[in-house]
Amino acid sequence: MNTDDGGHHDAAVDALAVREYERAGNRYTRGGRRVLADPRPEVDPFGPDEKGWIGQGLQQLLAATVAYRIAGADARAARRAAEGIAVTRDLESALRRPGQTACLGEFVADFRVGGGLDGAEEAYDDAATEYEAAGDEIDSPQALATTPLFEAAAATIKQVARGQDDGEIAIKWESLHGADPSRPGEFLAHRARFKKQRFRGLVDRAVDEGRLAAPRGTTEYNNDGHRCPNCGSNHVNWAGTGILCLRCSRPTESI
Repeated sequence: MNTDDGGHHDAAVDALAVREYERAGNRYTRGGRRVLADPRPEVDPFGPDEKGWIGQGLQQLLAATVAYRIAGADARAARRAAEGIAVTRDLESALRRPGQTACLGEFVADFRVGGGLDGAEEAYDDAATEYEAAGDEIDSPQALATTPLFEAAAATIKQVARGQDDGEIAIKWESLHGADPSRPGEFLAHRARFKKQRFRGLVDRAVDEGRLAAPRGTTEYNNDGHRCPNCGSNHVNWAGTGILCLRCSRPTESI
C-alpha cells in the first residue's frame, strides 16, 4: 500500500490467512476510512488528484464488502457497499481527469456486485459508455491504467480470482484491458465489460466456497525455509505481516 492506512490493511490480510473473514472486513473498513480521510500528506481528499490515491480507500471498502459476504454477514456487506457507492459518487466532483469518472463508475458497479445488490450490469454499461466518451481526451490509456485509482479498481477482482486459481495471477493485464491502446476509449471500456462478465460469478463462487484469498504480494516458488502446514506447498507469498502460502493463503511454518 502507498497510503497511510494505520496498518489495517495488513491486519485484514492476517485475518484472511486464519479464515476470520468478519474481522478482515472490519479491518479493511477501518483502513478504507482512514485512507479516505487522509490518503497522503500532499493529497486533499476533496480535491483533484491526477493519480487518484484515494482509490486505495475505496479498494479497502470493496474488499471489506466481499469479506463480509464470505463471512455470512450479508446485511453488513450491503451496508458497506452502500457506503462505498456513496463515497464514490461524492468523489466524482473531485476526480475529473479524463477517464477518472468512468473508473469511479467501475467502482460503483463493483460495490453492487460485492454487496449482492441489483443494478451492477447497468452500472458497468454506464462506465463503459463513459470511457468511450472520454477516449479522445486520453493521451495514454496504458499510463492512466497504472495510476493508483485504476490499479485499486482492478485489485479486488484479481484478489477474488486468484483464490480460485491455485493462488496464481488469474486475471492478467491483457485480459482486463482492450487489445488496441490506440483506441483509448475502447481499451479502457473493456475493463467494465470484462468485469460485467466475470466479477459476479467470481464473488458468488467465493461465497459458496467460503474463502477469500490474500492479495498477491512478493512471491517465491520452492522456498526452502517455509512450508504450508495446510496443503504442504513451499510456494510462498509475502502478504500482511507474515509469510503465507501462495496456494491457499494460510500462514506458513519455518522448516
